[in-house]
Amino acid sequence: MTKVKRLATFLMLGVITLTGKTMVVQAEEMPMAGIAVVLDDFYDNAESTDEKAVNNLLQDLIIQKKLSFAQVADYANIWNKASEKGEVVGKLYDNAAATILDRKGAWYKIKSGSVTGYIQSKYLVTGEKALNIAKKVGTRVAVVNTKTLKVREKASTNSAVVALIAKGDDLKVTKELEGWAKVQLDENTYGYVSTDFVKLQTSYEEAVSIEEEIQRLEEEAISFEEERQNQVADSVEAEIKRMEALAVSLEKERLRKLEIAGNQSQNNTSTGNSSATKETTGSNSDLGSKIVDYAVQFLGNPYVWGGTSLTNGADCSGFTQAIFKKFGISIPRTSRVQATGGTRVSLDNMIAGDLIFYAKDGVINHVGIYMGNGKVISASSPSTGIRISNYDYRTPVKAVRYL
Repeated sequence: MTKVKRLATFLMLGVITLTGKTMVVQAEEMPMAGIAVVLDDFYDNAESTDEKAVNNLLQDLIIQKKLSFAQVADYANIWNKASEKGEVVGKLYDNAAATILDRKGAWYKIKSGSVTGYIQSKYLVTGEKALNIAKKVGTRVAVVNTKTLKVREKASTNSAVVALIAKGDDLKVTKELEGWAKVQLDENTYGYVSTDFVKLQTSYEEAVSIEEEIQRLEEEAISFEEERQNQVADSVEAEIKRMEALAVSLEKERLRKLEIAGNQSQNNTSTGNSSATKETTGSNSDLGSKIVDYAVQFLGNPYVWGGTSLTNGADCSGFTQAIFKKFGISIPRTSRVQATGGTRVSLDNMIAGDLIFYAKDGVINHVGIYMGNGKVISASSPSTGIRISNYDYRTPVKAVRYL
């Protein structure tokens, strides 16, 4: 499920005067969404509202230099005192938000996330510039405020439920409709939630403490090493399997030639037909092995949705299309259409070079190249790139031969 980063918090003190009513926004750490909550309470208790005044107040809070955004090439250091001779306590990345607590010469004292410290003022923008950035870089989220939220396939209570989300979880909003919000559940899955059961808020990136940065880097290093070891192991295993398959293929070829030589003296016509059939099968097997050998060269290269580059990035069907093109075999662009061509073969009779297809909810959405010995190579996902897997790591639904 797609999750978004924590809501940025800001220190605010203000007085709202609307339609004869006065409300004090206390000086405390309050999420930006916290103002919306206060205003909601105000609306509930006021006889009428003045939306323009509310918007003016929010703009004033930013113009008063309470809210700022980093504008840097990558990140700016946050120090424990207003000097670069101090210690770095955190990082504020480009477009991340911070609350300005005080100013000391060319330095601002800020709070962002779990980090409080000093940053050079030249790295922050405030006022109108901050207001404009806030409108561009905020991520809209829906925070679940009911015990179990139903995410539906379409914006209708009669539509099928695609997921159940727990109270307190938040989802990225990609579109807002009347009474509904379109949300992203994971990389390729979307749905709709009723706005009666969520709180729509805007979130901003925050500073990262040194401890958090170290932990992130350690986790990335561990993940990278595990993936590298898996790729090496898969590559070695694939090479062993390929050599085994090659040995079997050579033995079959030797036996085939002996059989042809023996049958030629018995029936020339029958031998001719049998020979032609076996020549085709042997040719397919050889070509399939060459295709697999070529595909393995790109192991570990990136997955890019819509891509067809074997080096710079390809999606699953772009990968298979590019591999087959190398051998003069033209196949369609998408996995769904690729599955309709060629010659269908049973999963029990696949050979190296056959395409194997997978589906979600009955619709084909992934394709890989069968390597033999129960392995498949494919452009799997953005996190794994081009990798080798067991052919049944997902349930295969169809196999097709273009050889």
